[in-house]
Amino acid sequence: MRGGTVSQESVNNRMGAEYDVVVVGGGAAGLSAAVTLGRALRSVLVIDAGEPRNAPAAGVHGFLSRDGINPKELLALGRAEANQYGAAIVEGVAVTARSTTGLTEGSVLAFEVDLADGQTARARRLLVTTGLVDLLPDVQGLGERWGKDVLHCPYCHGWEVRRKQIGIIGSGPMALHQAMLFRQWSSDITLFLNDVVEPTDEQWEQLAARSITVVDGRVQALEVTHDVLTGVVLASGTVIPVEAVVTGSRMEARSGVLESLGVPSVEHPMGVGSHVEVNPMGGATSVPGVYAAGNVTDLMGQVMASAAAGVMAGAAINADLIAEETRLAVEAARSSTVSR
Repeated sequence: MRGGTVSQESVNNRMGAEYDVVVVGGGAAGLSAAVTLGRALRSVLVIDAGEPRNAPAAGVHGFLSRDGINPKELLALGRAEANQYGAAIVEGVAVTARSTTGLTEGSVLAFEVDLADGQTARARRLLVTTGLVDLLPDVQGLGERWGKDVLHCPYCHGWEVRRKQIGIIGSGPMALHQAMLFRQWSSDITLFLNDVVEPTDEQWEQLAARSITVVDGRVQALEVTHDVLTGVVLASGTVIPVEAVVTGSRMEARSGVLESLGVPSVEHPMGVGSHVEVNPMGGATSVPGVYAAGNVTDLMGQVMASAAAGVMAGAAINADLIAEETRLAVEAARSSTVSR
């Protein structure tokens, strides 16, 4: 076994079994759910595509007792813990899912998940924790520096850029909010309007009061010298010195598997992207037996929040399974009484 995953032969064997729960997505939410369900004596299969959102980051912050840990190391620890409680973890890309409810004895809920390699996983319940994709503004060099010195969350990375020259590249109305936030970590803030942001009179007053420099004009590229971010290049050719850049991405839920089951992604109320709406107390979707947790539902949730959501979803799924098992036991007992 390597890094908490299993051999291909073992994958083939395990994919043929039916599990209590299949978890699609092996990040903080999915692994936390797998641990919770494993501790509840449930059989669990985690399908992980190996594409964590925070892979470019050097460290995870705001996670009590693990602050600064490398994202890959955190996932390795999580996989080991899930394995400890019997969860099977396989590498693969889940593409679609379908309900087989009514085809199984007792009309219990059941689902099949199809992988890109043609294999199929089966389970009584389905939890999707596939996260999201960040769509960045069209600025040359932005993607290459994302998660390093191009940031979006002050609580994740503000400490690391404290007291530095920070440029806020506007991608929408949230840029003004980001400028005010990062002003807490540095007195040297420059807001680049980028032909996108139009402050109101009140906001101009706030920017001036907080000594935030405002630069008009479209941002074309980042200036990088010897792998160090040194400036923001405007379309006019002017270069404004910065040591870190903040921008807002459009966050799109990785919701393909859910949408194949009839669970849609919808526009987030704050206009920052799309997400999947669930019951906040456990992550139940609009389709019975299907759950979701983590960034696929909570676009702005940090790693610790996603892990907590995974724990809650695991507990909710276990309670759902207990309710079904109790119903079937009562029906069996009644049938036995009648037949005597």
